[in-house]
Amino acid sequence: MRKLVAIFALMFCATANATPLAADVEHALGLREQWIGLTRDVAWPARWHDDGSFHYRKTVNGGFRFQRFDTATGSSAAAFDHQRLADAIAAETGRPQQALRLPFDDYVHEVRDGVAHARLQADGKRLRCNLRDYHCSTEAASPLRPRGFGVVRDLRVAADNTPRRSPDGAWEAFAQGHDLVLRKVADGSTRPLTKDGHAQGFYDVESIVWSPDSRHLAFYRVRPGDARMVTRVETSPDGGGQPLVQLQLYPKPGDAVDVETPFLAEVSSAQTTQVDDALFANPYQLSPLRWRGDGRGFAFDYVQRGHQRVRQIEVSAQNARPRVVASEDSTTFVDAWRPYSYDIDDGRQLLWLSERDGWRHLYLYDGASGKVLRQLTQGQWVVREVLKVDEARRQVWFSASGMDAGRDPYFRQVFRVSLDGGAPVRLTQADADHDVSPSPDGQWYVDVYSRVDMAPVMELRRADGSLLRTLEQGDVSALQAAGWRAPESFVAKGRDGQTDIWGLVVRPRDYDPDKRYPVIENIYAGPHDSFVPKTFWPFGYHSGGDKVIGMQALADLGFIVVQMDGMGTSNRSKAFHDVAWKNLGDSGFPDRIAWHRALAARDRSYDISRVGIYGASAGGQSTLGALLFQSQFYRAGVAWNGCYDNRMDKISWNEQWMGWPVDESYARSSGVDNAHRLQGNLLLIVGEQDSNVDPASTMQVVDALVRADKDFDLLNIPGGEHTVGRSTGPIDYAHRRQFDFFIRHLQGRQTPAWNTMPGTHPR
Repeated sequence: MRKLVAIFALMFCATANATPLAADVEHALGLREQWIGLTRDVAWPARWHDDGSFHYRKTVNGGFRFQRFDTATGSSAAAFDHQRLADAIAAETGRPQQALRLPFDDYVHEVRDGVAHARLQADGKRLRCNLRDYHCSTEAASPLRPRGFGVVRDLRVAADNTPRRSPDGAWEAFAQGHDLVLRKVADGSTRPLTKDGHAQGFYDVESIVWSPDSRHLAFYRVRPGDARMVTRVETSPDGGGQPLVQLQLYPKPGDAVDVETPFLAEVSSAQTTQVDDALFANPYQLSPLRWRGDGRGFAFDYVQRGHQRVRQIEVSAQNARPRVVASEDSTTFVDAWRPYSYDIDDGRQLLWLSERDGWRHLYLYDGASGKVLRQLTQGQWVVREVLKVDEARRQVWFSASGMDAGRDPYFRQVFRVSLDGGAPVRLTQADADHDVSPSPDGQWYVDVYSRVDMAPVMELRRADGSLLRTLEQGDVSALQAAGWRAPESFVAKGRDGQTDIWGLVVRPRDYDPDKRYPVIENIYAGPHDSFVPKTFWPFGYHSGGDKVIGMQALADLGFIVVQMDGMGTSNRSKAFHDVAWKNLGDSGFPDRIAWHRALAARDRSYDISRVGIYGASAGGQSTLGALLFQSQFYRAGVAWNGCYDNRMDKISWNEQWMGWPVDESYARSSGVDNAHRLQGNLLLIVGEQDSNVDPASTMQVVDALVRADKDFDLLNIPGGEHTVGRSTGPIDYAHRRQFDFFIRHLQGRQTPAWNTMPGTHPR
C-alpha cells in the first residue's frame, strides 16, 4: 500500500510540475501570434513599377499592409483594397482570408490593357488578380516540358510543338517525330531541317530561337540523360482512401544528364551545321540559346560537369564557329549558384563576376576579343549582387560587403561604378545591412536598412545619394514593452586562430546572468550563401523569416540559442568558401566549436557541457553530422528533412559542392555510412512527400541506425513536404516535439503528458 501511495505521489508531482511547463510551451508556440501586431511601420524592400511608383509591405495594427508610393506626386496610399483582394483570393482558393494577413509576402505588379494586376502565390497556387474588378484566376502551368533540376527533360510529358514563327512572319519551324521541319507560311510547303533524329538523339523544338533578321535559326540536339524516378507513397491522401504512389523525375549525383549540342540552320538553303563542342566539352548544363540583336551570332552559357569551369560561348552566324567570350576556372568550384555574366551593348562588352584574385569582383570583358578590359572592383571584400546595369549611363549598381573595418563583414552596402573605370561611388553609409532597389530609370533608389537590434528605416534617395524623403521608421516600442530583447552579435576566432567567425545570441526574455543555461545551436551550413540574420525581424531567425517559430520561442523555454556562419559558407573570401569543397561533412564545426568556447569563456551562464543542435535540409545533414563526428561536444540534435547522404540528394546542389565524378568524399560525409558513430540523442523529422530532398535519405539513416543497434526518435509526417513544420503543415506539433526533446535531454526535466492534458486540441 505504501508503495502505491508513493507511486501516486510521484505521478501527482510530475503532473503538477508539468503544468507550468505546458503553459510555457504553449506560450512559446504562440509567440508569433502574440507579437504579430506589436510593431508599426516595419517595412520590407520596395518593388518598382514601370510608371515610376513602387509598392512595399509594412506592419500595421492587426498585421500587414501593402503600400504604394508615387514618386511623381509624392503621394502614398494603400496599394489596393485589401479586403476585396482577400475575398477574391478566398473565392479562387476556397480558403478564407484576412485583409491584413494576406497569404503572400510580395507580388509582381503588371498592367494589362490599362488595368493593374497582381501576380502572386497563395495556398500553393499561382494567381493573377485584377486590381480593378478584384477577380483572381489561377495561372496555367508552363507548356514547356519540365526538367528535373534543370538538367534532365521529363520525356513523359510531350514537348510544346507550337510552331515557332520567324520574326518576319514568313516561316515556321516545328517538330516531326524527332526531327525539325521548316514550313513556308505563304503556301504551306515544308522542307526538313534535320533527318537523322532518333529517340536517343532528338532535336528539341522547345530550344529553337530565330535570328532577328529571320535568316537563321539555332536549336539543340539532345542526348537524353538518366530519367531517374523517385517513388513516394502518400499514405494519407486528402479526403482519405487508399494510399497513392507519387513519382518525381529526380536526377542524383553521378547520373547522366541531358547532353545538348547546338546547331545552326540557314533558312535559304536549309543547310544545318553542328557547332563544334571542343570549347564546351563534357557539359553539365547549357543555357537557352540567345541571338545577338544584330544577328551576327548567338550565345549561350556553359557549365562544365564538376562545376570547375564556366564560360560564355558565342557562335558566328556566318560559319557556325564558336569562340570563348569569357571563362572562369577553378581547381575547386566555380560558384555557378549565382548569376555571373551580364551582356552589355548587345554582347560587345560583358560584365563578369569572378573570384580569380581570391575575392568576388566585377570585370569588364571585350566581347569581340575575349580579353579583360578592366577590373571594375577590387580589394579584400566581395560583390554580393549586381542590382542594375544602366547601359545608357554606363554604370553598374551593386551591393557588396566586407569593406568596412570594424563593422560586420556581412552587412551589405551599395555602390555604383562606371564601366569606363574609376573608383566605385558609395550610396549607403549607415552601419547596418542595406537592401536597395534602384528605379528602372536610374533616377531614384529606395534603401531599407536595419540590423537585428535596429528596426528598419526606409528612405527614398536621388541617384546622387541625397535624401528625398524618409518613408518609414519602424516602431518597436510595443514589442519591447512585451519583453522582446534584441539578439546579440558575437565574434570569435575560427579554427585557424585568425579568421573572425560572426554569430548571433538569443537569450530568454527572463534571462538571469547568475543562472546556467543549456545551449542550442541553429545550424545551416549550405555553401550557397551565409545564413546568420543581419536584418531586423523578431520572430524567425532561420531561413523562412516570419513564417517560422523563431529562436526566441525556444530560448524562452530556458535555453540560450545561437547561430553562426562557419568556414565553408559564402560571402567571404574564396579561401573561406573553399573549405566546403568535397567536404560538406565539415559543416564549419571546428569554427563553431571554437566560437562556442570563446563565448563560454566570457559568459558563465553559457553552459557548453549541455549543447544541442537543430537544422533543416542541409542543416539536418549538419545536425546529424554533429552527433556522428563531433559527439564530444554536441549532446542532442533535431534533424529536419536532411540530405544525409549527398549521393541521395538532388544533382544540382550536391555536384556543385561535392564535385563530379562521385568519389569517396561523398562516403566520408555520409550520415548513412557513418551512422554507427552516433552518440547522444537524436530526433529525425521528415515530411513523407518531400519533393526537395528524397525522404528515402532519412529512411536510409533509420535503417543504418537500426542495423547499428542505436536508439533514436523518428517523426514521419504523412503528406509533409520539405517545409513541414517550418512554414506549412502541422507547425505547432512538430515544434512542440522539438521543444520537448531538448527540455528532456538538455534540461533533464520531465515534459508534460500531452495526451492527458485537459484542453489540448488539434491545432
